Amino acid sequence: MRLERLISEIEEEMYKKITDNRTVEESEARKTAKIVGMSAIKYGDLSNQASKDYVFDVDRFTSFEGNTGPYILYTIVRIKSILGKYEATGKSVAECLGAMEAAHNEHEKALMLSLSRFNAVVENAYEESAPHKLCAYIYELANAFNGFYHGTKILSEENEAVQKAYIGLLCLTKNVLETCIDMLGFEAPERM
Repeated sequence: MRLERLISEIEEEMYKKITDNRTVEESEARKTAKIVGMSAIKYGDLSNQASKDYVFDVDRFTSFEGNTGPYILYTIVRIKSILGKYEATGKSVAECLGAMEAAHNEHEKALMLSLSRFNAVVENAYEESAPHKLCAYIYELANAFNGFYHGTKILSEENEAVQKAYIGLLCLTKNVLETCIDMLGFEAPERM
């Protein structure tokens, strides 16, 4: 299969998935499909160890669940959405950046521990020329964030200091995920 045909098929599959779930302008849907489609291809390729063969499966690579580029991007978009809702209440995300506290629950602790491995993972992936290790890390981090998201009331937290700590943690998570996908050569859309 030619690369241009592969890219076209992936983009079309992503377009279908984006328009199936919600109403969106065609131009925005096509732009998002292009970004998400390219992430699916790049992440799908780079997440496999270079010395091993793998089967390219369009359905698996374009899935919004599991160890895929779209899943990672969906996690980043979810974080952006929460941060946007927080700012829509008149609060400032910038004020939360230094508001980290000790973990308030097991999900927050797991996310913090995953974030703490960032430097070591990047260094190891670089030394071994092993982008699949960076992919494995961001999948782990996305799972840790999603566990935190489902196990914690972030925007409805009544204690303002705790809520600021949560928002600061989200900012750090978003920054690490965006740094990682930038290293892998793709970006996240604003919405999906």
